Amino acid sequence: SFHNAQLGKYELLRLTQRVDDKKMPFIRIMDMRMESKKKGSILSERLITAVHDRLAKKEQTILFLNRRGFSTSLICEKCGHVCECPNCSVALTFHRAAGRVVCHICGHQAVAPGKCPECRDPGIKYSGTGTEKVEDIVGKCFPTAVVKRMDADAMTRKDAFRETLGAFKVGKIDILVGTQMIAKGLHFPNVTLVGIINADLSLHLPDFRAGERTFQL
Repeated sequence: SFHNAQLGKYELLRLTQRVDDKKMPFIRIMDMRMESKKKGSILSERLITAVHDRLAKKEQTILFLNRRGFSTSLICEKCGHVCECPNCSVALTFHRAAGRVVCHICGHQAVAPGKCPECRDPGIKYSGTGTEKVEDIVGKCFPTAVVKRMDADAMTRKDAFRETLGAFKVGKIDILVGTQMIAKGLHFPNVTLVGIINADLSLHLPDFRAGERTFQL
């Protein structure tokens, strides 16, 4: 798009300031490879400390991850089989609340397997992270906080979206976990911390626009 603007095909409009002259947020990038003390954790020590600080001040936090479900893939550690959609040939996502594996392309669903469908070994591994897992981990890290998840799976009722945002606005929810539906168009003055989980996830998609789409999101 920028290249087309340079060629004159598109008109380039520059946004040189934010609405009401608001300052840009202060951003900290955490290298999760350095988080050896909490091996396997998806939350950095600094983010955990920052959330505790917000809870103490009665301020609110948003945690963003653009992946639904609990685990993003199921892999057999013995034979290497990956549970894939029979229609789309993409890895099925495990949704723990429903106890099912789901294809996020065509909607195909099946009961989550307790053992490998290929070699019948019980050592099937649930890997990857979705918003369900983030909600689960956050609930364990901050047991006194009120945590709510907003994604397409949680917002199935007609008024669920409006009710959740209403409760968040009046301070009934301390930490809001969600996908891109909470990333844009919201303004809550009491939200003083936003954590982006696996921020570079979408940078590595096999698409030459991955960088631009990540920046835009």
